[in-house]
Amino acid sequence: QNWNDQDHQAFVLSHLSDLLELLLEPEQLSASSHPTHSSSVSYEAVCALSFLIEGTVSKSRTVRPLHELALWQPCHAQNGFSEASQAFSFPKLESWLRAQLTANPFGMTACLKTGKKLAWAQQVEGTTKRAKIACSTRVVPEVSPLVIMSQVYKQTLAKSSDTLVGAHVRIHRCNESFIYLLSPLRSVTIEKCCNSTFVLGPVQASVHVQSCDNVRVIVVCHRLCLSSTTGCTFYILTPTEPVILSGNQAVSLAPFHTHYPLLEDHMAQVGLATLPNYWDSPVLLCKESEDTSVFRLLPPSDFYTFVIPFEMEGDTTETPGGLPHAYQKVLSQREEKIQSWQRTVKDAGLTR
Repeated sequence: QNWNDQDHQAFVLSHLSDLLELLLEPEQLSASSHPTHSSSVSYEAVCALSFLIEGTVSKSRTVRPLHELALWQPCHAQNGFSEASQAFSFPKLESWLRAQLTANPFGMTACLKTGKKLAWAQQVEGTTKRAKIACSTRVVPEVSPLVIMSQVYKQTLAKSSDTLVGAHVRIHRCNESFIYLLSPLRSVTIEKCCNSTFVLGPVQASVHVQSCDNVRVIVVCHRLCLSSTTGCTFYILTPTEPVILSGNQAVSLAPFHTHYPLLEDHMAQVGLATLPNYWDSPVLLCKESEDTSVFRLLPPSDFYTFVIPFEMEGDTTETPGGLPHAYQKVLSQREEKIQSWQRTVKDAGLTR
């Protein structure tokens, strides 16, 4: 579950012994490949575990990696650190970690409970009773803010502000809605949403879409990952191949096809450019990798530009990088037909 920090904590606690065993040197294991009471965990191994675990001292607001906390002198008696061997006693380290581990205070559960509610630049009337929209407070400067949107139903929401800049965004169980987040973002996860459109500012890291039905995602991002989606369309500009994981059906990929005035400035902020662009070159990492029906490139005949209906200051006036020739050709032909029809009506001299 991506949604529940208590589940994350329970998972780590239930597998903590296994995690520590993976960090042991072979000579620290018994004949049956299990740790013994005398097994020790090297300082380098605890440094590796810092990738997963960090914390604070005495409720300080400074977040430190696990290996720094473990070397704090008052903790040595509990975690079994030996100055001589520069290693930790396996059973004491495990016991210490179990006693100290808590749920992420900057995670989604904490954000929903204690985060501030967001005000929206545009909000169309809809069903707001169940909607949960919050942002974690910036209590720790080095921790990117977390923005959560859950159970938004039949609404149009739009925002461009400093609150979103560099944020990790989690969108969950939204239905029949249009959501515009027009700021440079750190990462985005869209989970269990359906019949909705998401227009995102440039995303520095990844956009992960999971367990969604019939959604449109319009984004410039470093990486796009898809799992267990059905009938979804992605209009993207990305310097890496989109990753299609297991469980996807009827994925449509199309070139990025919109703009807003600050788009190119926001792209520069997160280090994204118009080239290279691998929107049409996905990598299939799933058992269906030989099944070409998992995805398709959107036919040019089904392609239309998308207009963002909000006024902003800025210099971007067209889609960055332009469109592939086949798609631009179809748009030009449609424009020519419209102009031809307008001339015909004008020349006919019709009256009311």
